[in-house]
Amino acid sequence: MLIPCLACESRFVPDEYFRACSAYNRGLDLVLWTCPRCGNHDEVRVLPGELGFGYTRRGRFAVHDRVRVPGLRRHRADLRLDISLDKASWRVHSRVRQLA
Repeated sequence: MLIPCLACESRFVPDEYFRACSAYNRGLDLVLWTCPRCGNHDEVRVLPGELGFGYTRRGRFAVHDRVRVPGLRRHRADLRLDISLDKASWRVHSRVRQLA
């Protein structure tokens, strides 16, 4: 299974793809992903069996494109999203601003 970058059309194995996720926004239920090849930033919603690509509008995330990833699972926690596929798993943490 290879997962594409929608900007440059490069394809990645799941481990390389999910290691490029840098932050989880629990409020909008999305992760920030940066393509290791072209540097494009995408907001992605991890759903059971698929990834949803889209944009934030009016305080909501609208999915416009979907990529099927059979067996993909997710578990939301307070400050992170746990993603699993087959026997592999990845943890994407929320970015929490510290108050001064």
